[in-house]
Amino acid sequence: MSEWDIKKLQILRTLSERGTVTATAATLQMTPSAVSQQLSNLAKQLGVPLLEAHGRRVRLTDAAHLVLRHAEAVFAQLERADAELAAYVHGEAGEVRVGAFSTAVPALVVPAVRALREAAPGISVRVRETEAAEAYELLAAGEVDIALSLAAQAPAAADADARFTRESLLADPLDVALPEEHPLASGPQPRLADLAAEPWIFGGSGPWSEITRAACEGAGFTPEQAHSASGWTAILAMVEAGMGVALVPRMAAVRRDGVAMRDLGPDRPRRHVIAAVRRGAAGGAAVSRVLAALREAVPTRSPSP
Repeated sequence: MSEWDIKKLQILRTLSERGTVTATAATLQMTPSAVSQQLSNLAKQLGVPLLEAHGRRVRLTDAAHLVLRHAEAVFAQLERADAELAAYVHGEAGEVRVGAFSTAVPALVVPAVRALREAAPGISVRVRETEAAEAYELLAAGEVDIALSLAAQAPAAADADARFTRESLLADPLDVALPEEHPLASGPQPRLADLAAEPWIFGGSGPWSEITRAACEGAGFTPEQAHSASGWTAILAMVEAGMGVALVPRMAAVRRDGVAMRDLGPDRPRRHVIAAVRRGAAGGAAVSRVLAALREAVPTRSPSP
């Protein structure tokens, strides 16, 4: 029977995620030679080649991908074991690290922490503000226990990442920000399709870019990205100056003089706020309580724009 070494399997999984031995070594705080040696030893233990030369790099063999498919089940079971052990030892106590994008911190995380102080004072929550695009990287690296990110659609079982369990906490309505002098800044309720010819302002990459593009494409057009920005202060300043229009999440609750926020009506687009944990970890008492508090912090109604 082959020897399955958990530490070496974790190195192989990290190489699969990071793509190069150098990046894997940096992530795991090892030397590249140590990474190569550990993977060479694992290949000997399993009796199959795990890496093959590909130019100046290496890539995983079919056998390595087969090993990782089975290893994911092992990692998930170990997460469950850790979660159950923590529940046994700590009960309602423990520390949970939450990574969340900027607008989720005041809207969801802070209300959840306040509620937990009353309901489960033994649970300590450490908050780390992060870009939505980085949340899953922190979760996979074990630097946070719960990651809040964004998506254009609710998670579907068919496209689920084997490493994580994900759920949609909130379908957040998107309003459109227009310069006050814009013809659609007042009067009848606009539709997103009415803005097809406008220059648009949104981030260059990551979930927010995908959400904006998906919303516009759902309305029948591809947005012309005139400017790229990720902070609401910069985005609304450019909108006020007449440089373009932008979608703004209701949860962000941002306002600026000279900018009109318009509701896009019954067919308004939405962004999904996603909570993710490492697969098998949701059963831990502390993580479970924090997830429940985040669900309860979701407003029952979205405020008007």
